[in-house]
Amino acid sequence: MRLGHRTWLFENKPKIIATGTICGPFEGKGKIANDFDTIHGDLWLGQDSYEKAQRVMFEEACTKAVEKAGLTKEEIDFLLAGDLINQITPTSFASRTLSTPYIGLFGACSTSMEGLALASLIVDSGHGKNVLAGTASHNTATEKQFRYPTEYGGQKPPTAQWTVTAAGAAIVSCEGEGPIVTSATLGKVIDMGMSDPFNMGGAMAPAAVDTITAHLKDRNIDSSYYDYIFTGDLGTIGREIALDLLKKHSISIEKEKFQDCGLLIYKEDQPIFAGGSGAGCSAGVTYGHLLNRMKNGEIKRMLIVATGALLSPLSFQQKETIPCIAHAVSIEAGGAQS
Repeated sequence: MRLGHRTWLFENKPKIIATGTICGPFEGKGKIANDFDTIHGDLWLGQDSYEKAQRVMFEEACTKAVEKAGLTKEEIDFLLAGDLINQITPTSFASRTLSTPYIGLFGACSTSMEGLALASLIVDSGHGKNVLAGTASHNTATEKQFRYPTEYGGQKPPTAQWTVTAAGAAIVSCEGEGPIVTSATLGKVIDMGMSDPFNMGGAMAPAAVDTITAHLKDRNIDSSYYDYIFTGDLGTIGREIALDLLKKHSISIEKEKFQDCGLLIYKEDQPIFAGGSGAGCSAGVTYGHLLNRMKNGEIKRMLIVATGALLSPLSFQQKETIPCIAHAVSIEAGGAQS
């Protein structure tokens, strides 16, 4: 059922029945290391390029989710996924191995919730029984494309963020047990004229606020309905900007209940500048850490708002500003719905 202009309410209660999460060595030293299924000790993952390593990492996350669900690849109806690399090649190449009907997505770092929203819509409408959604990012592959290769040793300002090396995948199903995807609000492209690729959090914050505002309005609920609202990767700067903008929209959210995936994954002494980012950030944190907290009873209702900066190396070189988007998905523990 559609609510308002941008929100889907899933009446048939699609469930996240299994997830797979993989991370790199730096993330394996972070605060939520125990929430990943696999921690790799080498950024290369036995491959001869970082892009190939990202592909392997995503394959592993999908395979892990399928195994944990007790399914076979043949029982997965669709794969909805994408990444940050040009033409989403790591994800598309991974689909060769997964051998599942594939829909490639690009929402930059918002891809995790874009995929989960669409997977839930397919299941809710009865057009698929088991749908796999996910994404991945790799620090050195992404840095090489969007900024400077790590080997250059280029300096970064405090506003920069650290691309997370992680992959997350989830199986949404009409049967089985698991947290319920209750609704999704699709974002609009918001461009506030910022052009600095070293301040993604500041650029993406208005898009996050726009989607949160639309979600609460469409569902006719207050922010207090959720135990937590988690943004994907605004970092310290973007989070503060978002909180200020929410106040200007007369939306009151307790600061401790408005958290960011990019600030949850690392320890305080890890040099991540303004926080973590990357398509694998919100996917890895949500499908590992946050769903574990939900299963443990700590969280009953949460809204995940994954943000994405829709720039490319070419658009930056042509002096374009950075258009941004945010997609929100609400997830509730079984029995929590009102």
